[in-house]
Amino acid sequence: MVIATIASAIFLAGALYAQSAPAQLKSGSDHLQRGEVAQAIGDLKAALAADPRYAAAHMLLGQAYLAQHSVGMVAEAKAELQQALNLDPDLLWARFYLAKIYVDLGRYDKAKEELERGLRQRPNVPHFLSLLGEANRKLGKPEVSIELNRKALAADPAMTPAHYYIALAYLDLKKDDEAIHELESCLQSKYVAPEMYLTLSSLYARKQRPAEAEELCRKAIALDATRPEAYLSLAQLYNARAASDQALAALRLALPDGKSLPATAYYQQLQADIFFELGRAYQAKRMKPQAIEAYSRSLQLDPNRADARRRIESLP
Repeated sequence: MVIATIASAIFLAGALYAQSAPAQLKSGSDHLQRGEVAQAIGDLKAALAADPRYAAAHMLLGQAYLAQHSVGMVAEAKAELQQALNLDPDLLWARFYLAKIYVDLGRYDKAKEELERGLRQRPNVPHFLSLLGEANRKLGKPEVSIELNRKALAADPAMTPAHYYIALAYLDLKKDDEAIHELESCLQSKYVAPEMYLTLSSLYARKQRPAEAEELCRKAIALDATRPEAYLSLAQLYNARAASDQALAALRLALPDGKSLPATAYYQQLQADIFFELGRAYQAKRMKPQAIEAYSRSLQLDPNRADARRRIESLP
């Protein structure tokens, strides 16, 4: 999600590929640069219908699918990017976006492989260094992540995601103050993603700075009101100060009636957290049946959640 800052660079690359391509390919690239995703997809599909061997069109179509921010389109994006690389293994940004998908899917080993191959093709590209650092962090190497992201910042001091990834590595190393410093650096950029606000919010809450934590949650919601994570973070803050009604209101927005989340490990854990906070709010309001149901739903989603089991057992 935080790789949005590289969009302009990627689109410029796409535009270069499109210069010698047919009109539909160039039009699709232009639409993508302007954020006109539906029009871009239409033009790029038309270009591929005319000739499916246009590697750049497959790459741009993969980018366009990702720009829809739909979990359901990830498989289609991955297929297009892989096809682009099959046709032209030198498409650097197709390899980057494919690696980003692997990170999002939890395939950190595959992401690492793609990023290292890209860096052999073109050394010291900051976007590759930064994402490679994050892949290494996910593989249990936070120190390597810090080193690679420092290299990315040396190459491009405006690389906002690098500060974010360094902050995550410091969190893994239990160095909260260093993480806060890096996250506050992120927020000085005009390229801020919701997760940057939310990660810093959780640290402010841990440091007993609830007003600042809540403000950051609201900024995350202002950036993207469709994502449940910010509402969950708000509910956690409200539950911490026994504002149960406010917590319940936030949680209804996190998981409104009729809304389903993708069937991935990440979203399963997210739902477990949402139901746990529902249980806390209902427990504070002495609504025992509702609390038991919410804690039980949390346990169904995460059977190892001992705190939910303990709370059920402690209910009078």
